[in-house]
Amino acid sequence: MMIQENCVVSFHYVLKNKAGEILDSSQGAEPLSYLHGKKNIILGLEKELEGKQPSDEFNVAIPPAEAYGERQDALITKVSKQELAEVEDLEVGVQLQAQTNQGTQVFTVIEMEGDSVTLDGNNPLAGEELHFEVKVESVREATDMEISDGRAHSSGEVSH
Repeated sequence: MMIQENCVVSFHYVLKNKAGEILDSSQGAEPLSYLHGKKNIILGLEKELEGKQPSDEFNVAIPPAEAYGERQDALITKVSKQELAEVEDLEVGVQLQAQTNQGTQVFTVIEMEGDSVTLDGNNPLAGEELHFEVKVESVREATDMEISDGRAHSSGEVSH
């Protein structure tokens, strides 16, 4: 079966940055499963998977615009340490969730200087060209419930 809209796809991957450093991988774990055509994975990778079949293997470079977007300076903000007083172990690299006008957003502490904390609301992979090594493991038709929910269900999962 070829990958098309409303198929559940399982695949193994290795994700590297442009310098070839491994950022993430499914090796040694279960393959990643998703419902195709429902924006459950980055756009560029979903487009590359379209039409592939089980056992297909490929390498692809995904530009930022089809991954996590370009970095946006507007998503970097400074706040006082006092505003984050309830956060334990506040240090560079810590990720925090905040409610914004756009809903829940994750911010990463990128700098601490004096009473000031700089937060970055960009996805850590924004602005990065992503390099994937992919092997398609399986493709099946999605169930009506998966299509209704907009996502693949794990085996044995019951939807409420």
